[in-house]
Amino acid sequence: MKFCRFVLNGQPHFGLVESVGGREMITRLLNARIFDAPDLENLEDLPSRKIAPVALDEAQLLAPAQPSKIVCIGRNYAEHARELGNAVPEDLVTFLKPPSALIGHGEQIRRPPESQRVDHEGELGIVIGRTCRNMREDEEPRDYILGYTCVNDVTARDLQKKDVQWTRGKGFDTFCPAGPVVVTEHLDLKAGVQVETRVNGGIRQSGNTRDFIFPVEVILRYISRIMTLYPGDLIPTGTPPGVGPLNAGDTVEISVEGVGVLRNQVVDEA
Repeated sequence: MKFCRFVLNGQPHFGLVESVGGREMITRLLNARIFDAPDLENLEDLPSRKIAPVALDEAQLLAPAQPSKIVCIGRNYAEHARELGNAVPEDLVTFLKPPSALIGHGEQIRRPPESQRVDHEGELGIVIGRTCRNMREDEEPRDYILGYTCVNDVTARDLQKKDVQWTRGKGFDTFCPAGPVVVTEHLDLKAGVQVETRVNGGIRQSGNTRDFIFPVEVILRYISRIMTLYPGDLIPTGTPPGVGPLNAGDTVEISVEGVGVLRNQVVDEA
């Protein structure tokens, strides 16, 4: 199943996305119980309401989840750690982005005047579907995962390097584009899912989840032993090498194999 969050008649809704005549269309309104559903394997059985189809590429899209928190994984690709002059981590590196940083597909990334270098970081995002606390060694991560989306972990690189904590460099409004959809089918991240970033059509980043230093089960166990993960929480899983600056007027696209393409334009904060 594939769903989005969009504006219809001035109100936000979750919508089922289906292929109609070879085009992705929003065909039904979904109940918000897609988060914390009793059966994550049979989400199609949840109540829904048919609507006149809306083309996904013409809809006003919002970030597809409303997380209580965004828990990011840093340096989960060895080559990305090295390109910034960091050692390959022996333990997970985690940090938080505020939910106020979230924007959807098609919304603008605003470069703050405080920063002279704002970078893209394309990532696969995990959307939590069931409350997860102290996940056991014998549990399957898919039991807690609702689905997958595209994320851009936008970073004010100069401020990140200047500060001891990364909160400022990672936390500006618009610094967490996500979408355009959530795909609930299982993705085999160990076998490999391609993650790429393009700026103005030119490829900047290209990586594969089979190169994760820390696989998903390690990520979920680690985080859930620190803080409870709630339905809708978002976990960007780390960025491949090739991070670089964004300038006003740029169009940045994050593609995740099996999910889609997240596209945003960059502007300077007024």
